[in-house]
Amino acid sequence: MVSWLDSGSEKRDIGINLRKGESGMDKKRIIIISTGGTIAMVKKGRTVVPFDKGNALVTDIPELHEIADVELYEFSNIPSPQMTPRLMLELAKKIDEFLEKDDYDGAVITHGTDTLEETAYFLDLILRTEKPVVLTASMRNISELSTDGPRNVLSSVLVASSDSSYGMGVVVCLNDEIHAAREVTKTYTSNVATFDSPGYGPLGVVDENNVIYFRKSLTREKIITDKIEERVAVVKAFTGDDGAILRAVHNMGYKGIVLEGFGRGNVPPEAAQAVEEIVKSGVPVVITSRCFKGRVYPIYGYAGGGADLRRKGAILSEHPLSQKARIKLMLVLGITSDIEEIRKYFEIHIGGMMSEIEH
Repeated sequence: MVSWLDSGSEKRDIGINLRKGESGMDKKRIIIISTGGTIAMVKKGRTVVPFDKGNALVTDIPELHEIADVELYEFSNIPSPQMTPRLMLELAKKIDEFLEKDDYDGAVITHGTDTLEETAYFLDLILRTEKPVVLTASMRNISELSTDGPRNVLSSVLVASSDSSYGMGVVVCLNDEIHAAREVTKTYTSNVATFDSPGYGPLGVVDENNVIYFRKSLTREKIITDKIEERVAVVKAFTGDDGAILRAVHNMGYKGIVLEGFGRGNVPPEAAQAVEEIVKSGVPVVITSRCFKGRVYPIYGYAGGGADLRRKGAILSEHPLSQKARIKLMLVLGITSDIEEIRKYFEIHIGGMMSEIEH
């Protein structure tokens, strides 16, 4: 039977028999952990709102019993803009708790699309398990015509049940595409084909009942910590930026700042001066880019250029997405507050050029 495991570990039958497939063959045992999101929402008037039984419906898919033995655990039932780093940490601990048991082969996490990529990356960095962990969601709510939730759940359970998914890291599966947590981002506000990995492409696809991988991400890393620093802000640079917002954020007591710059990570000179002041106070400033593709690199030496920012003490993130850099900085700050130690986590391939820059 599919069981609902509430936060008190109390089980209740929700009336779906998935324990015995038609073939009678042994199947993988997959835990589905629900957090809420559009996949658990219904239409109310002209708006869409959470449905109190919405999470339970993610397993109400007849074909699931042919793939795996499934249990459902409701972690939360919230829209994903209400997801917090503290909840992400609790979710990570719960996933590791389930998957350290031999009788679970993988996990599928249902989530809202707005912040799914951040939770996925957080989990990819911090989870101890190498068993398959798949995040999925839907762009259309339960009430909508052709809702995409059931198909996404089915495909994700297929991915979590596949032997080839072991050691692939946390992945995101929607619209029958499989993406790496580090690389994927939401690119469209409403289209079901919203998730993409600009500059990388998908890891693979689900085609009918086949899980097919084309490649493996070679940029994965682990930051194992039981502590995170939630007070990390993202600031977006803009033309004419005089650094006032950066200084205000610093004065509000944030322990780390991610600054989303232009192109290779360049910003106006006044903003660069604010960066230097903040770094001298002991608060790390990590530079990203507003570009989807490529990486920040210390090419430009003019005031506010990437090389100038690096000389002023800023850290250059090789991952261009600011929301991903923020997740990483929160975890790193759980380990160290030393700026030069933090730099080692972000400037992985930049070091060879630094002696030339500094001279």
